[in-house]
Amino acid sequence: MPDPSDATLPDSDEPTPTTVTDAVAYLRAVGYTDDVELEGTVLRCGRTRMSYALDNVVVDHTFRFEGDSDPGDEAIVLGLRYPDTDVRATLVSAFGPDADPATAEFFRKLRR
Repeated sequence: MPDPSDATLPDSDEPTPTTVTDAVAYLRAVGYTDDVELEGTVLRCGRTRMSYALDNVVVDHTFRFEGDSDPGDEAIVLGLRYPDTDVRATLVSAFGPDADPATAEFFRKLRR
């Protein structure tokens, strides 16, 4: 499984949320209005039910959270953008030992 600690650090003027809820609220406030879920080899928008390919997504924001003692508390919040449609969305996912194989593959593709 890729290590999301390699992910891009936030800009200096970007807040550092302390919870997943705060991260999602921040992204909503700056225009990431849709939620997407990983479904097989695509991201599916919860609001429109449209599917988006993984190969042209741009990751604008990455927030990583780790529990103090429970590996099951590991989560990542991404602010994603599709340049061809300007769709902006959030993806909240587990990572580490609790991530499913499709999520692991998604993170591998993002690192390329």
